[in-house]
Amino acid sequence: MNVKSREVASRNVSSRKWVLVLCFASFCTGMFFTNRMVPETEGVQRTSRTNEDESSNLKSGDCNPKLVLLNKASNSSGDISSAQKAIQSLDRTISDIEMGLVAARAERETVIKDSLAMGDSQAIESNFKKKYFMVIGINTAFSSRKRRDSVRATWIPQGEKRKRLEEEKGIIIRFVIGHSSTSGGILDRAIDAEEKVHGDFMRLQHIEGYLELSAKTKTYFATAVSLWDAEFYVKVDDDVHVNLATLGMNLAGHQKQPRVYIGCMKSGPVLAQKGVKYHEPEHWKFGEVGNKYFRHATGQLYAISKDLATYISINQNVLHKYANEDVSLGSWFIGLDVEHVDDRRLCCGTPPDCEWKAQAGNICAASFDWRCSGVCRSVERMMEVHKRCGEDKNALWSTSFLETTSSSS
Repeated sequence: MNVKSREVASRNVSSRKWVLVLCFASFCTGMFFTNRMVPETEGVQRTSRTNEDESSNLKSGDCNPKLVLLNKASNSSGDISSAQKAIQSLDRTISDIEMGLVAARAERETVIKDSLAMGDSQAIESNFKKKYFMVIGINTAFSSRKRRDSVRATWIPQGEKRKRLEEEKGIIIRFVIGHSSTSGGILDRAIDAEEKVHGDFMRLQHIEGYLELSAKTKTYFATAVSLWDAEFYVKVDDDVHVNLATLGMNLAGHQKQPRVYIGCMKSGPVLAQKGVKYHEPEHWKFGEVGNKYFRHATGQLYAISKDLATYISINQNVLHKYANEDVSLGSWFIGLDVEHVDDRRLCCGTPPDCEWKAQAGNICAASFDWRCSGVCRSVERMMEVHKRCGEDKNALWSTSFLETTSSSS
């Protein structure tokens, strides 16, 4: 009996040990799974708190959720609009820089080519350093000697005064003419002789002819922009009276504007009938019979900024020529971002019109008769117009058009 009692007691002690081991193992297993579940519970609690906070903010701030959404959409659209404006401004800046680079490259190549052809290396350096205010090209013909003399005797300074005009005021004035169909003929020799006396011609690589005025206009601007670096390039007919100081002050107000086209803007009828003056052979391009042209400056006098003259120079081979040169010029700027300036001081009438305006303090920049497309009988009347409508003789020399017209280092 004593032996059996001991065996039972020994079994009871072993059972208790195993129970303790199993209890301890169960406790450890429970702790392991409990630690794995705690982070997920905390995450759920945080999310719950966030949702509660947003709900409380919505209730306390604005009871209408749609207004909150509209405010967010409004802020987003405002940001998008500002970004679009910034992008458009950047695009314009890049476009201006690209045009400037192309213009500078084309100008340099043309000047170097022309100067090397003449064997004048100093002209290259001079043309790139000197800055001018405006170049005035006076359109003339072989038969217009008396007209040129009437202009020289009135509104164009002569001799040393013309040189001073170029050096101090940055204003270049030249009679613009090409060549006759017979190279070196009597007409060309007459111009050469006149050039030796006055030195005020710009000879173009162009065959003269009335029906070739559009081509001559292209060649003039391309040549002028290659020879002189100016703010403006002006074309005027040789039977128009001009007040240089008034013209310069009018143009000076547009110096900071890119791509400017200045003149007396008009929109005349497209003449389809053959045989009439200003007949338009390509009238069908302008729509139905009786339609009008697009707005363009009248051909007696107009001015364009340097970037537009450079544009003509670069693209002269592909710019279309209509029968009328003023229409052609206007067509070249369609589709471009160009500022059209309608300045009626560039198309005053002859006395008494320009005289009355001068007495009222509104001096005209240019005067001519519309019915003659210039001053009627300009050879006889140019001096009369000059005396009655001309500006003060000191106005030109007392006016500053360009801050720096001298050469820069």
